[in-house]
Order: sequence, then structure tokens, then C-alpha cells
Amino acid sequence: QVQLVESGGGLVQAGGSLRLSCAASGRTPSTYTMGWFRQAPGKEREFVASINRSGFTYYADSVKGRSTISRDINKDTVYLQMNSLKPEDTAVYYCATRGGGLASRSQDYAYWGQGTQVTVSS
Repeated sequence: QVQLVESGGGLVQAGGSLRLSCAASGRTPSTYTMGWFRQAPGKEREFVASINRSGFTYYADSVKGRSTISRDINKDTVYLQMNSLKPEDTAVYYCATRGGGLASRSQDYAYWGQGTQVTVSS
């Protein structure tokens, strides 16, 4: 089993920044991709960004240029730096991991965290 714990969410004004963290523990696959997804009230969960073990990244168009995903392999932690936040970024943000390459579909990820709330006020 793999456990994922997100942190760093909160309330921020539009234009502000937040950095989310996700710490993995347990039996993490030897080669794995970590991703961030988000789900706003009444909407489906959507892909935000992913990063593989080699550091290659992939972003949703909605956050490209405003967000940066990174990871610390030694700490088994992935980060999502979000800048120029907009009210439409308000959602619960989830961290997920999979034992394969970059992917943007939620069904491709095997393990999920509990989520952290991000609220952007206008």
C-alpha cells in the first residue's frame, strides 16, 4: 500500500500563490509518476499536472504557465507551486501516484490522497 498526504491548501486572494505538498510513504513503486488533480463542487475531477521519476512534466492547459510541479525523490514528496491564482482554481486538490509514466486520466492512478482545499477569493 501507498499512503499520500497532501498539505498546503488554504484561502488566498486572486493573484496570490500557494504551494501544495504531497508526501508519499509505504510501498512506493520503484519507478512511479506522481500527479495532481482537482475537483470543484459539482464538477468532475480534472487533471492538473504530473511528473515522472526522471523529472519530465505534463500540465493541463488551464494551469500551464501558472503552475510548476516538482518532486524531491529522496523525500518521496511532490510539490505544486501555483501562482496567479484565479477564483476558478478553487477546488479540492488531490495527489495521486501510479507505477508508470506520465498520465492525465484519473483512472490511470492507483493511489490517492485525501485532498487539500484551495479557495481563491475574488
